[in-house]
Amino acid sequence: EVQLQASGGGLVQAGGYLRLSCVASGFTFDDYAIGWFRQAPGKEREGASCISSGDGITYYADSVKGRFTISSDNAKNTVYLQMNSLKPEDTAVYYCAARYGLGYPCQYYNEMDYWGKGTQVTVSS
Repeated sequence: EVQLQASGGGLVQAGGYLRLSCVASGFTFDDYAIGWFRQAPGKEREGASCISSGDGITYYADSVKGRFTISSDNAKNTVYLQMNSLKPEDTAVYYCAARYGLGYPCQYYNEMDYWGKGTQVTVSS
């Protein structure tokens, strides 16, 4: 069974930090790009960051560049999203998703093959 278990969300004040974790199972981790997508109420789901597990190539949305860092621990089948200098506009449900194929990172939700349930991130002002 394919599973993407997201965790690490919570409530923080603006300027604070969180680290999200996505533990993958049920597929060959090194053959997939793993991304973090976020969706705020009434908004379309958007890509925040992505990493190709097998080669390390990354993508960051302009809105998170310089604040978020994505990384992978392939031995643990885990992708992390370190979120620093959080802003209220970062508030959203963050979903972990996987797409088959390396060489380029994921950016659009329509390209993803598997999804986790998501974890809530709330940033207060």
